[in-house]
Amino acid sequence: MGPDDIPLFAMLKSRMGYLSQRQKVIAQNVANGDTPDYQPRDLKAYSFKATLDQQATGQPYRGGPVSPTVTNGVQMMATSAAHMAPSRPVSPWRSPEQADSETTLDGNSVTLEDQMLKMTDARMNYDAAVSFYQKSMAMLRTSTRRPGG
Repeated sequence: MGPDDIPLFAMLKSRMGYLSQRQKVIAQNVANGDTPDYQPRDLKAYSFKATLDQQATGQPYRGGPVSPTVTNGVQMMATSAAHMAPSRPVSPWRSPEQADSETTLDGNSVTLEDQMLKMTDARMNYDAAVSFYQKSMAMLRTSTRRPGG
């Protein structure tokens, strides 16, 4: 039994693979910052719930749309038929479907500031996943040592 057989490590490995791919896509966006008619790309949002669902079926997570039940968090409970649904989305975060903030005259929509923010976010998430992976491995090593040794 290797570390990849433990679901936590398999999910962390999947997450790090996703973040690595996202960094490549963002780097391509930056490299094409002066290409006419270039539209920036990004990967679909990563979801641990989707990863768990994929592990249950035995298939690897390949990215996919995040369902509203995953990203919206706690839903309001309607205890009466007179209750109304919220007038705006529950999530305060910007939707990934929105276009970038500016398009140049040559049709290029890459905003370097946005791409750098995305790259920083991906890098911080990657570093956090690596740190969690290392700490979990250290905990496993500690748990397999002989007492007093």
